Amino acid sequence: MTSTDRPRLAVRSPADLIAAVPYLLGFHPADSVVVVAMRGRRITFAARADLPGLADPRDPARHLAGVIVRQGAETTTVLGYGPAARVTPAVDAVRAALAVAGLPVLDALRVTEGRYWSYVCTEPECCPPDGIRFDAGASEVSAAAVFAGQVALPDRAALVAQVAPVDGPGRVAMRRAAARAERRLVALLDKAPPAELRDGSAVRAAGAAAVRGALRRHRRGQRLGDDEVAWLSLLLTHVPVRDHAWGRTDGRDEDIALWTDVLRRAEPELIAAPAALLAFAAWRAGQGALAAVALERCLAEHPGYPLALLLDDLLRRGVPPSELDGWPAGAMPGVVRHRRSRRGPR
Repeated sequence: MTSTDRPRLAVRSPADLIAAVPYLLGFHPADSVVVVAMRGRRITFAARADLPGLADPRDPARHLAGVIVRQGAETTTVLGYGPAARVTPAVDAVRAALAVAGLPVLDALRVTEGRYWSYVCTEPECCPPDGIRFDAGASEVSAAAVFAGQVALPDRAALVAQVAPVDGPGRVAMRRAAARAERRLVALLDKAPPAELRDGSAVRAAGAAAVRGALRRHRRGQRLGDDEVAWLSLLLTHVPVRDHAWGRTDGRDEDIALWTDVLRRAEPELIAAPAALLAFAAWRAGQGALAAVALERCLAEHPGYPLALLLDDLLRRGVPPSELDGWPAGAMPGVVRHRRSRRGPR
């Protein structure tokens, strides 16, 4: 699901809306159904789902409608991407679900191979049977989005690749760094006073220092070394350290860059916390698609990780980040959250 708290794009036609959708989602959709929500004349949200099978497209439709209702939308437009045999049942089901929810559908479009068709307009003069050709790349909307710094990846697979683990020599180097981090942790525990071992304060102090240093470095545009990533990802397996990082993570570009980097370089058994922190940062920034793929990677390796399950539920229900402003920092004195929402899912 995608928040649209970003530079405004002037959408004046179906072709403009089609050109805008990839920038609302963060990637060019395919085999998808997308619902664009509007309040007045402003686009406020976009939600996407894979085209369901023909057997029963209703459940995904009801889910999408429920998500859109939670955004306080006034009107909607539905877009289906793919062949008519798969798109039409899905679009029909979504339109029916939105009607039950009391949300007007201004238009419903099928988009494929550089053409679009309207399910609402039946006038051959403006909506011919063979569709209307468009060039999204030549649209003023695309130019304005690029000028504003917005990015639309070629497809969702390109987004998944952004959180994929490093391999080759980089993976070998990180494996060695992880072994050094484990020896460092053993040495820390060996030297800690018994009281600090019992209450966990030795690990908490080391973790807090590692988190602060990592955030400071990335906010200065500096990249962590292998040993720093390995040490940080190991300490993040301790929940108090993870929560310390969580309370200091926002939707800043630097935070997203940090946790993306740590997620990609950490050893598989250590990715749960960095993946959840990346998902939280991306969700706060409105980058729901990035949050979704980070959670998918986390839950594939660690299916019961509680923070990932919590964030996955928020994302799937389309809960806007604004509903939880200050969370979790509100429960952590001295932590001030400066939210800068940008783009957002799925």
